Amino acid sequence: MSGLVTTIIPVYNRAAMLADAVASVLAQTHRPIEIVIVDDGSTDDTPSAIEALARAHAGVRALRIPNGGPGTAREAARVIAAGEFIQHLDSDDLIDPRKFELQVAALREHPDCGIAYCKARLVNADGSVDPTPSRRTGERFDTMFPAMLQSRWWETAAPLYRASLIRDAGPWLPLRAEEDWEFDARIAVNGVRVCFIDEWLCSHRRHDANISGHFDERTLRDRAIAHAAIYRHATAAGIGADAPEMRHFARELFLLARQCGSLGLTTEAAMLFDLARDASGGERDRLQFRAFDALVRLTGWTVAGKVAAAIDRMR
Repeated sequence: MSGLVTTIIPVYNRAAMLADAVASVLAQTHRPIEIVIVDDGSTDDTPSAIEALARAHAGVRALRIPNGGPGTAREAARVIAAGEFIQHLDSDDLIDPRKFELQVAALREHPDCGIAYCKARLVNADGSVDPTPSRRTGERFDTMFPAMLQSRWWETAAPLYRASLIRDAGPWLPLRAEEDWEFDARIAVNGVRVCFIDEWLCSHRRHDANISGHFDERTLRDRAIAHAAIYRHATAAGIGADAPEMRHFARELFLLARQCGSLGLTTEAAMLFDLARDASGGERDRLQFRAFDALVRLTGWTVAGKVAAAIDRMR
């Protein structure tokens, strides 16, 4: 539908914060809107909270799927989203009332752009707000790559996408980690142009559940899959080993390979190590790879990974 903005919100066991997120969408000055909430197999009172929201607001659509992580949840919503524009929103974050109004206007004004993004606040667990924009959302970029290879430089709530980009990108990978970075890197391949709205229009809320890091086998497997896909997208976009962003990503691949090795994920470790060598363009890095390869051949991936992890902790 022309002008319709569809907001996709995956949620798992987060009823109270979800209500705030939905309220921030309903407060938008822009119309028309729809909200697709995907309950990712919650085990608390989140399903009943979603049902109440759907009953109270005609524009709220509710889906419930078996727990599969945010990638699977976003894909369930992607295939039914009816909007001309797509907003992804984590269930613990908020958007400001004029976000859609300003970003839709920007995309109308700049038909060559596929995404409009804004500055994002970082709201700490104690309620304080960082004085500078979160990640790199205060910087002006014309395209997603090459910066998107170095990091996912915006918060999930910051960009508003043309739905055509989301459709053309294809299905979300069924991952629980870095699925959003991979999806954005996939969109970036074709050089989509982006426009910057120099306004604070969303808030990323930090809390106990999203501050603590995860270092387990399932998370590392998903990160390995995502990193391998991101590397493929970057090479398809023509980013070579001489680019500083690719050199940075090569080090990321190497670090993740060592982490996977330390947990016995030898298939993932070997794959990432090979990609890191391919991505690296520096002689110093190549010497480091040769030394680590010799250690792997001597001790095996698990021991080599644990030794490397111990050295990393001492630095």
